[in-house]
Amino acid sequence: MRALLTALAAAAVLPGCASIVSGQNQPVTVEAPNCEGATCKLMNDKGTWIVKAPGSVTVSRAYGDLTVTCSKEGFGAATSTVSSSTKAMAAGNIIFGGIIGVGVDAATGAAYDYPGVISSGLDCRGGAKAVSAER
Repeated sequence: MRALLTALAAAAVLPGCASIVSGQNQPVTVEAPNCEGATCKLMNDKGTWIVKAPGSVTVSRAYGDLTVTCSKEGFGAATSTVSSSTKAMAAGNIIFGGIIGVGVDAATGAAYDYPGVISSGLDCRGGAKAVSAER
């Protein structure tokens, strides 16, 4: 009985497995292949980040989509939505972290990933345009 109580207490205070392995934040690179120097705003339910393309920024992982809007004066804006995916290690957390570990990782966003490279549809080759795309 004492071992069970000790295990439950440890599970309650230890963070989830994915939070230990990769954390709540993730670097992403934003590219605007035909529009270098575009300003890109990335948003999810955990925050907002600004980066010049091509460039990298560290975002907070979240269950929800990451909205990426890139713009450049005289060329309009392009908005895309990038979905998060559940990391494979989140399933293993059920074994090692139990339901508490899974809950911690889901709540903090540590169980999710965005693509490492996000490419904007903004095209600065032919004058002012606005593009909207979902991914």
